[in-house]
Amino acid sequence: MKFPRTYQLREIAKIINAQYVGADDFPVLGMNEIHVVEAGDIVFVDHPKYYEKALQSKATVVLINKEVECPDGKALLISEDPFRDFNKLTLHFNPFERASTSISDTARIGEGTVIQPNVFIGNNVRIGKNCLIHPNVTIYDDCVIGSNVTIHSGTVLGADAFYYKNRPEGYDKLVSGGNVVIEDNVDIGAGCTIDRGVTGSTTIKEGSKLDNQIQVGHDTVIGKKCLIASQVGIAGCVVVEDEVTFWGQVGVTSGATIGKGAVVLAQTGISKSLKGGKTYFGSPAEESREKLKQMAGVRQIPYILEKLKKIGD
Repeated sequence: MKFPRTYQLREIAKIINAQYVGADDFPVLGMNEIHVVEAGDIVFVDHPKYYEKALQSKATVVLINKEVECPDGKALLISEDPFRDFNKLTLHFNPFERASTSISDTARIGEGTVIQPNVFIGNNVRIGKNCLIHPNVTIYDDCVIGSNVTIHSGTVLGADAFYYKNRPEGYDKLVSGGNVVIEDNVDIGAGCTIDRGVTGSTTIKEGSKLDNQIQVGHDTVIGKKCLIASQVGIAGCVVVEDEVTFWGQVGVTSGATIGKGAVVLAQTGISKSLKGGKTYFGSPAEESREKLKQMAGVRQIPYILEKLKKIGD
C-alpha cells in the first residue's frame, strides 16, 4: 500500500503513538508485508525469530516491539504491539467506506461492459471494456478488472485475507487494505472467492481461466494463461507462474511457488514449491510417474508377503 504522499517518520510515529529511531524527516512512502516490501515501506515484526529477516528486508522502516540496532539507511518504529499498530496504519490510510448503492458512484466501467442485475460494485472499482459480469457477483472496494473479462454468478472478489494473530482472549484479525487485480481476457467461473491482498494485490494475470468454486488466498499471484479446474484451494502468498494447470481439488500451501508450465493432477496436495515443466500427483505432491510407480509397488505388497509366507512354509 502506497501512501497518498511522502510522510515523515515523526508523522507516522504520531499516528500510532510510537517511539522511533531515525531522523524526524526520514521519508516513509507506504507499508507492506515482508514478501512484497520495497524501499520506503514499513514492515512489521513482533517475534525475535523474524527480527533479522525484517531488518535485512527491502523495507526501510521496521515496526518492531524491541529497540535493536538499526541498520544503516533505515529507521525503526518502536511499538508494544506491532500487529495492532500495523492495523492502525491500515485503517488510517485505507478506512472502510460504507456503500449506499449497488454500484458505487466512484466506480469506473468501460465501454461495452455488461453488468447483470444484482451485482455489487464497491468504491473506486475499475472495470475495463467489453466485460460480462453475471448476476450476484460481488466486487469489493478498489478492485481492478481489465477488458474482455467474464465473471460468473456468485463469485466474490476482494473479501478479507484469512490472517489472524492468536491472543489469549481470541484471534485478532490483520486488517486487509489491499485489492484484487484481474488482467485482460480472464474468465472466472461461478462461486469463486478471490481474497484481497493485506497491503498489496492478489493478481490473476492475462488469459488465465478459472473454473467454478475456486479459492485464491491473499496476495497470491496467478500467472498468464493458467488453467485452474473446480474446487482448487490456493493459500495466501503463493506464486503460480505462467501456463500452469491445476486439475480439480488441488490444494496449495501458503508461500509456495509453482514453476512455469507445471501440470498438477487432481486431488494433489502441494506442501512446498514445485519446479516448472513437470507433472505432479499425490499428497505430498511428487512427479506423477514416480508416485504412480510407488502406488503400484504398494499394491504388490500383499502378493509378495503371500509368496514369502509360502516359501517359509
